[in-house]
Amino acid sequence: MFSELKPLPTDPILGLMAAYKQDTNPNKIDLGVGVYKDEHGDTPVLKAVKQAEAFRLENEKTKSYIGLAGNLEFCHKMEQLLLGEHRTLLANRVRTAQTPGGTGALRVAAEFIKRCNSNATVWVTTPTWANHISLFEAAGLTVKEYPYYDYENKGLLFDEMINTLKQVPKGDIVLLHACCHNPSGMDLNEEQWKTVAELAKEVGFTPLIDIAYQGFGSSLDDDAKGLRLIADTVEELIVCSSCSKNFGLYRERIGACTLIAKDAATADISNSVLLSVVRSIYSMPPAHGADIVNTILSSEELTKMWHEELDEMRTRINGLRTLIKNSLAAKGVDQDFSFIDRQNGMFSFLGINKEQIERLQKEYAIYIVGSSRVNVAGVSHTNIDYFANAVADVLNK
Repeated sequence: MFSELKPLPTDPILGLMAAYKQDTNPNKIDLGVGVYKDEHGDTPVLKAVKQAEAFRLENEKTKSYIGLAGNLEFCHKMEQLLLGEHRTLLANRVRTAQTPGGTGALRVAAEFIKRCNSNATVWVTTPTWANHISLFEAAGLTVKEYPYYDYENKGLLFDEMINTLKQVPKGDIVLLHACCHNPSGMDLNEEQWKTVAELAKEVGFTPLIDIAYQGFGSSLDDDAKGLRLIADTVEELIVCSSCSKNFGLYRERIGACTLIAKDAATADISNSVLLSVVRSIYSMPPAHGADIVNTILSSEELTKMWHEELDEMRTRINGLRTLIKNSLAAKGVDQDFSFIDRQNGMFSFLGINKEQIERLQKEYAIYIVGSSRVNVAGVSHTNIDYFANAVADVLNK
C-alpha cells in the first residue's frame, strides 16, 4: 500500500525553518516562523506559566481523562476572556470545548460545520493563514476567498470585501480574523466590524472568528471588540481561540472552540454535536496546557503577572514596527514602509519581490516567506542595523 504513495512538497515555512537551522552565518535572521521572540531571539516561558506549572506539579492528583469538553473551568475562563460580561453568557447561550491548539479548534469547527450543513462553503480572506484552506478542505468543505488585503496600497479592500460578502449564500460560513490578521497585519476598525456584523445578520451567513492573537494588538478587550460586536448582532457564531501566543504555550497545544447559539436549548443541542465531533477525532484533549491557563486566570497574582508580561510582548512588537520603518528610512530606502506602523500583531508583508527575497536569503542569511510576509518579532535592536542595511542594498540595486 505504501509503495503507491507519492512524495508531497514540504510546507514552505517548515522548509524555511530547516534551511535557517542549517545556515552557519552568525548574522542569520529568521523572519519566517510565526512565534514570538524576545530581544535575544528566544521564545521564553512566561514567569506566570512557570509558577502555574510549579503549582500543578505540586497539586495534581490524577492522570485520568478529563472528559470530551476538557477542563470545564478552563472553558469558562476562555469564554470570559473572549466575551467579558457579554449578554450571551448571561443568557446561557455559549458552549465551549477545549481543543489541541487553535488548529485543533478550527478542525473541530470544520467537522461541526460539515454536520450542520454538508453543502456549506467557507469563505476566507485573500490572503489568509496558509493552513486555513487545507483544514477546511480536509473536512470535505468547499473553500472560497473574498477580497481583503490591498497589496498595492498596503491597506484593506473593504468595499470589495463587502460587495463580495453581500453575495454569500445564506448558510455559508465567513471566516474573520478577530485581530492581528495573519499574514497581513491589517485589521478591521470598529465601524467596519459593525458593517460586517449587520451584513451577516442581513445576508444570513454564519461568522467563524479565528482569534489566535488576543492581546497582541491593542489590549485583551480591544482585540475582542469585533468578536463582541458580532455576538451582539447575530444569533449564531463560532469562535476558534488559541493560547499559543498570548500565554506562550506553543508546544502545549491549547485552544478552544466556542459556539454561541440563539438560546440555551439550541446551545445544548449544538454542544452535543460538538462533543460528538471531538469524540470522533481525538476523544479527549490533553490536560497540561488548560490547567496552566486555568491556574493563571484563577489567581489575581498570576493574572496580574500575565497581563504585565503580555503588555511587555505587545509593546515590544509595536516598538519594532516603528523601529523597522525608521531604520529603513534612515538607510535611504526609497520604498515607503510607513504602512508597517499602521498594522497589528507579529506579521506584515514587506512588499518586495521573490528575487529580492532570494537575495536576502542567499547573500545575507535573512529568511523570509516567499510572499514577503515577515515576523516582526524576529527583528531586534541587535540585528536591526544588519537587517536594514541588507534590505537597503537589495532594494537599491
